[in-house]
Amino acid sequence: MTDQGGGDSGAVLRLARQARGFSQQQLAGMAGVSRQAVSAVESGLSDPSLRVALALARALGMTVEEVFGPGLPASPVSARPVAPLGDEHARVALAPMGDDFVALPLSGPAASRAGFLPAGGLVCGASGDGTRSVRPIGLPRPTLVVAGCDPALPLLETPLGLLDPPVVLSWWPCPSEEALRLAAAGLVHVAGVHLRGRSGDYNTGPAGELVPQGAEVIGFCSWREGLVLRRGLADGVTGLRDVARRGLRLVNREPGSEARSVLDRELGRLGIDAGQLPGYGTRATGHLQVASAIAAGLADVGVASEPAALAYGLAFVPLAAERYDLVIPAGLAGSREVQGLVKVLSSRWLLDQLASLPGYDPARCGEHIATLPPKSGGRP
Repeated sequence: MTDQGGGDSGAVLRLARQARGFSQQQLAGMAGVSRQAVSAVESGLSDPSLRVALALARALGMTVEEVFGPGLPASPVSARPVAPLGDEHARVALAPMGDDFVALPLSGPAASRAGFLPAGGLVCGASGDGTRSVRPIGLPRPTLVVAGCDPALPLLETPLGLLDPPVVLSWWPCPSEEALRLAAAGLVHVAGVHLRGRSGDYNTGPAGELVPQGAEVIGFCSWREGLVLRRGLADGVTGLRDVARRGLRLVNREPGSEARSVLDRELGRLGIDAGQLPGYGTRATGHLQVASAIAAGLADVGVASEPAALAYGLAFVPLAAERYDLVIPAGLAGSREVQGLVKVLSSRWLLDQLASLPGYDPARCGEHIATLPPKSGGRP
């Protein structure tokens, strides 16, 4: 790999070390220098001697010019897209996935968290095998790729970043069914899901059907799902029948989301035609987006999690108690990124953060829920 960061050789050394999963102590031992020497070079407090520069570069499998020389453009890498990418020069998050790369579009709901996110690369071409050519911006670093709809997932970023070496978080917001399909295709390390199975239990049944190679299921949190309403309309609304009777405008979720399934099950139970609900054909991309649309006056009601309703000061009518779990495909469970996740799930900081969010119950965070065996014909 080559220097992407101008003349800041310390930053290049740090990124190259982290990209290979080495701590400062490990790199120092491989190069035969002190950890203090590595730290001083990375922090810019010291320029390395020729001997130290040669030793560090050799330990990283790079040339001295690549680590300590002038910056050069990176060579494009082949990456599998998690979702359709834009045209040439489209910004993407770029994450190593085993021996390959995956690219996540930085557009739509994935583009920001109240601001633009840093890109890992720019699309620069297409390949005949469905992959895209991406020119990296900087050195790709160990990255945990998580798909799912829970807006609490970005809380993982802070404790993952404190690991030595740190792990970057890349979150792809999407419905639970899509998250499981991405996990089965090897495009994400983790699928966050809250799907009720045929038996009425959550997540293990749907994950067993949609991830044929088998998986580990780990708890994250629990919440209630239900009707979210503007406060001024809450009086007299005790359920979906009142919503239909009053002709309230709905903001709906995408097919494949559990929120939409909760709505459809309730409509079926009450014998209400979906066509009676103005706005049934709308599609919001997450719990907070549903609450935001209602708070902005674009809709009167929607189905989302109780934490989303509370975050926007909206009224809430519960319809179901749900468990949100993390599904890890069997082939990725031993990766360093996933092992880092398992470690931080039990961190005091994360548990306190989840507990501080009204409506979240983190009692089972980090708990091993189930090991799902491979389906017949599924790759292990």
